[in-house]
Amino acid sequence: MTEPLPWWPTRFIRALSAIGVLLPAKGQGRVVSLEVGAGRVDAEVQDSRLYRVRIGLTAFGKADWAAITHALAAQASATVQLLSGELPRDVEQIFKAVRLPLFPSSAREVSLDCTCPDVAVPCGHLNAVFAALVARVGDDPFTVLALRGRNREALLEELKNRLIAAEPLDPDDRSPALTEVVDTFFDCGPAPGLGGAAPLRGPRTPFDALLDQAPPFTITVGGEDVAELLRPVYRALAGEHGP
Repeated sequence: MTEPLPWWPTRFIRALSAIGVLLPAKGQGRVVSLEVGAGRVDAEVQDSRLYRVRIGLTAFGKADWAAITHALAAQASATVQLLSGELPRDVEQIFKAVRLPLFPSSAREVSLDCTCPDVAVPCGHLNAVFAALVARVGDDPFTVLALRGRNREALLEELKNRLIAAEPLDPDDRSPALTEVVDTFFDCGPAPGLGGAAPLRGPRTPFDALLDQAPPFTITVGGEDVAELLRPVYRALAGEHGP
């Protein structure tokens, strides 16, 4: 029994299936090289001879990526995950919000080519490359973004630059930038009062504060107000000593 695929390659397969590239499909030959760039995948498949395979996908332009990076930087949780090397699942929704879908919605957005004589599209060599591409996405989900025009390094550099440019220029502000503390952003440190950490000290609440907040009692006991009769009890429970 095969192990289930991680989330991103599973999502990638579902997106390809939606435009008619049904995976998993029987591949033919052995993929000996695979290069992913902006808007294209170039591969070589060794079969009876060496065939060259190309998969094309529309890459987003500079203005498009500026809008995408701006939208990503506006999402703090997504920014932290990206800068820590993780591609969050909600990235796809951020792309949709700027009307630039991460995955193609039509087969017309994808071009397939192989130098083999097979008339079927996709042929077995293309299927083999698609399988290798899914495996690449499993190893590095940022491959999906690279197909649209930004590899991991370029995207993170743009994101860092945008965050730095958005930081306040107050010379007295000594707080570190997010890019400097991203590795420890989610570290909360030792819990107060445990492991030698100092316990939290808050303002002391009067022992009978609850009685002062309660609505007035409509009855009395022996002519005495119920709240006043209860104060000694609250004092005793709190360890207070008084008249």
